[in-house]
Amino acid sequence: MRTVLDVVSAVMLLVGVLLYLVAALGLVRLPDVFSRMHAATKASTLGLALVLLGAMLRVEQAGDAVRLGLVIAFTFLTAPVGAHMLGRAAYRSGVGGIEDLAVDELKDPDGPDPDGVERAGPGTDSDTDTDDQSGATHERGQRP
Repeated sequence: MRTVLDVVSAVMLLVGVLLYLVAALGLVRLPDVFSRMHAATKASTLGLALVLLGAMLRVEQAGDAVRLGLVIAFTFLTAPVGAHMLGRAAYRSGVGGIEDLAVDELKDPDGPDPDGVERAGPGTDSDTDTDDQSGATHERGQRP
C-alpha cells in the first residue's frame, strides 16, 4: 500500500513541477500583461496544489497534512483576487496590449473613442430622449 502512495505522490509532484515550468515559460514567452498574468496564476496555482497534495501523501502526521491543505485553500482563495487586482491595475494604467483585446468589457461607454471621435450615448446630452416616431419625450432609461 505504501508503494502505491509513493508512486501517486511522485506523479503528483512531477506534474506539479511541470506546471510550474509551464507557468515560468508563459511569463517569459507570452506577449502581454494579461496573458502572462493568466499563465502565472492558473498554472502555478494548480502546480502548487499538486505539489502540496503529493507532499500530503508523504507526511506522517495528520496535523502536517492539515496545514498543507490550508495552504492549498488559502492559495485558491487569494491567487484569483490578486490576479484580478493586477489585471485591473494594468488595464487602468493602459499597459499590456489593451489595443489588442477582441472584446473590451471594461471600456467606458461614456468616454471618447480611441480615435478621438465623440459618440452619442448616455450622459452626452440631456436626461431626456425624444421618441422619433411620436415626438414624445421621456426620461432616459424609461420606456415611453
